[in-house]
Amino acid sequence: MMGRPVLVLSQNMKRESGRKVQTGNISAAKTIADVIRTCLGPRAMMKMLLDPMGGIVMTNDGNAILREIQVQHPAAKSMIEISRTQDEEVGDGTTSVIILAGEMLSVAEQFLEQQMHPTVVISAYRQALDDMLSMLKEISTPVDPNDRDMMLKIINSAINTKALSRWSSLACNIALDAVRTVELEDNGRKEIDIKKYAKVEKVPGGIIEDSCVLKGVMVNKDVTHPRMRRLIKNPRIVLLDCSLEYKKGESQTDIEITREEDFAKILQMEEEYIQQICEDIIRLKPDLVFTEKGISDLVQHYLMKANITAIRRIRKTDNNRIARACGARIASRTDELREEDVGTGAGLFEVKKIGDEYFTFVTECKDPKACTILLRGASKEILAEVERNLQDAMQVCRNVLLDPYLLPGGGAVEMAVSHRLTERSRALTGVEQWPYRAVAQALEVIPRTLIQNCGASTIRVLTSLRAKHTQEGSTSWGVNGETGTLADMADLGIWEPLAVKAQTYKTAVETAILLLRIDDIVSGHKKKGEKGEEQPGAE
Repeated sequence: MMGRPVLVLSQNMKRESGRKVQTGNISAAKTIADVIRTCLGPRAMMKMLLDPMGGIVMTNDGNAILREIQVQHPAAKSMIEISRTQDEEVGDGTTSVIILAGEMLSVAEQFLEQQMHPTVVISAYRQALDDMLSMLKEISTPVDPNDRDMMLKIINSAINTKALSRWSSLACNIALDAVRTVELEDNGRKEIDIKKYAKVEKVPGGIIEDSCVLKGVMVNKDVTHPRMRRLIKNPRIVLLDCSLEYKKGESQTDIEITREEDFAKILQMEEEYIQQICEDIIRLKPDLVFTEKGISDLVQHYLMKANITAIRRIRKTDNNRIARACGARIASRTDELREEDVGTGAGLFEVKKIGDEYFTFVTECKDPKACTILLRGASKEILAEVERNLQDAMQVCRNVLLDPYLLPGGGAVEMAVSHRLTERSRALTGVEQWPYRAVAQALEVIPRTLIQNCGASTIRVLTSLRAKHTQEGSTSWGVNGETGTLADMADLGIWEPLAVKAQTYKTAVETAILLLRIDDIVSGHKKKGEKGEEQPGAE
């Protein structure tokens, strides 16, 4: 009885604990960071991924790559999550956050090997994070969001590392115009909703230089009746979200007809109802009617006679966008239409054929609060990549408008903060100073990777950069990502928003802390095919 082992966990559970898990987690995080390492900086390489459906994704956006990779290891999964967080929160810095987190973990490895307890490392990391954030505040410079050139420079440094960098001036202007358009200020609160009101429409064909921001909205629809007007100057626009056809009964309705005339009467009632709807609309003398639902032939006929152009079955989001662009209100019932529901803000309505599809443009709006970005390009893949890059650019622009502080880019901030952390670690006593100093070393991974991606000599450039930062007033010196030499970022005009950097540091350090905390992984997956019949609910 004594010699039998006691089984606590069921047999098909796999349990790893202690040191093994920590090294496993760290190596998983490093692997993910290595996948993306070459995607940092202006000399970034692209990755080509095949998704399970057989489509191709070509990109160097950290988040887009990791989204497509299927991983098994739980630590690697949480690494992928952080790049998504970064993308949703600030939109830029998805690559650097992964590289930083991976580096933070790999510098912690040596302490764990020296039998230092993870919690000691963690508390040092926490303290370092607080100091880093306060240093960022010190280094940052305020910026005037109305200074167009400065804004373009900031957006430019976000785009420079992307595939769009050849058309960077065009892309910067597009991003800035789009964000400026959707910016709303009501009672002191700024609201910039890019997702809802700055729609990116991708039309394959043409060249990238043809892309532009429309002062208004574009919808992929044609007019419903061939004889309706295709071009209207200063249209009066009515937006509806009800269908313009005879209303069927809600549930199944049976009508018993005894006399033959009654049938004609019923048909006449339908016609009168439709006439009534049309008269409600025509009363306002609009030139354009957009509806989210269908329009029956009879209604088209009446509207045609009144010289009104109708467009049916547009998306709800498009309808909202048109409403913001031309100042109309969306009405749910025709009999409630009033004069103030009519939008008169648009200057031009036209239907154009681009490629082999018809597109409806409502443009030249007076004060549009919504816009459409029209992207042209050679192939679907290129367009998808351009759209991703523009999203990043618009997010960066939004961050600056919401929090107008700047930091120098190109690894300058990392070096400056790293230098200051090393200074500060000398004042610390006890074991904690070592992990604290390690954070400072980990930050150097960003400039180091930039140098590596240019193919310059890493050690030489990094050492001279370190020496540069020991001098006073050289916080804005970093690596020129094109050539791999030292340069003053203020002269090159490479700036990044404070929000992006702060978020990157927070996310990276928090993730490192989270993964260091783990000392046990119990995975309870049955092996497929084993005892599958006995416990179907085990997984």
